[in-house]
Amino acid sequence: MNFESYKHRDDVEKALEEFLPENITVDWVERAVGKTVWKQDVHAITKAISEPVWDFLTRGGKRWRPMLMLICCEAVGGNPKSILQFTVIPELIHNGTLIVDDIEDNSDLRRGKPVLHKIFGVDIAVNAGNTLYLLPFIAIRDSNLPDKTKAAAYEIISTQLLKCHLGQAIDIYWHSNKGSSTPQFRDERNAQSSSPRFAPLSTLDTAIPTEEEYLQMCANKSGSLACMAAKLGALLGGGSERQVEMLGQFAETAGVVFQIQDDILNIAENTSIGKELGDDINEGKRTLLVIHALNAATAADKKRLLEILNMHTKEEELLTEAIEIIKKYGSIEYAKKTAAQITEKSWKETEPVLPESEAKIQLKELAQLLINRSV
Repeated sequence: MNFESYKHRDDVEKALEEFLPENITVDWVERAVGKTVWKQDVHAITKAISEPVWDFLTRGGKRWRPMLMLICCEAVGGNPKSILQFTVIPELIHNGTLIVDDIEDNSDLRRGKPVLHKIFGVDIAVNAGNTLYLLPFIAIRDSNLPDKTKAAAYEIISTQLLKCHLGQAIDIYWHSNKGSSTPQFRDERNAQSSSPRFAPLSTLDTAIPTEEEYLQMCANKSGSLACMAAKLGALLGGGSERQVEMLGQFAETAGVVFQIQDDILNIAENTSIGKELGDDINEGKRTLLVIHALNAATAADKKRLLEILNMHTKEEELLTEAIEIIKKYGSIEYAKKTAAQITEKSWKETEPVLPESEAKIQLKELAQLLINRSV
């Protein structure tokens, strides 16, 4: 099993094309938001929403969240073909988070091309990303699902989307300090005050998060959309409350594992994830690799790694120095081991609630694929 050969991958692409056309029409707008009173500028909507979004979508992407959704549907006895129209939900929301995340991190590349806001502008990118948070609700609203199922789906989407933003808030806060005496976060009403709303991270114990705090941040930020996909798949496949809950927990773990592997690939040589090598160091990210290295390092290495992280530098020599410190303490191997352990534990808890099936096998294989991926 792999991402590219999954049997419904082409169906997922078709669902995306049907849901958000490249050229917006008045009929599409009216189906989305209601009857036009005066006149819709569909050309502007196309250029400011559809065109940038499709620029982003056509760059590739593994589409593993829709894949996960369909597998979970089948694993509880449902027909994956019957829910293809809903696979746009986790995929569009996921891409919305990436568009906004690139702005927040001031990134340069995404999937091997310039980030969206450096092509179309920050204003268009922000609006397009936010639109992708909201559009998927239409898939539920306009469906023939029973009202009870619609309400459950709305609850899953809104809860996991909020959870994603809580995770992003934690991640931003951890890496926001630039090592100066002036914190990035201030209460504008007290801009002239000597007391900032948040003290510089260098003076806080939370400058080095615990491993448990990191894993929970990942569960919030990266695991939430996987959890959303799995729960929706199980719900729409007619799964029991227990199956929906356990598949959601397993998928959340898969999202954490995906993030850990992403962190590893970000500092690994001879890999291509469509971003610049060492982006996480440049952004000052407190990844599992960094946390382990900081806890294992000598005082001198710990101080130096924190210095480089707080510089938010793009100098290759400094990025390489930081990566070498991380490698020195076996942090890559530790992260891989941790990812494997939490996946195994989560699968043992989930496996008993599912009947034997090909989909059940595929679900376990997908988790392993996320651990072992090289791009």
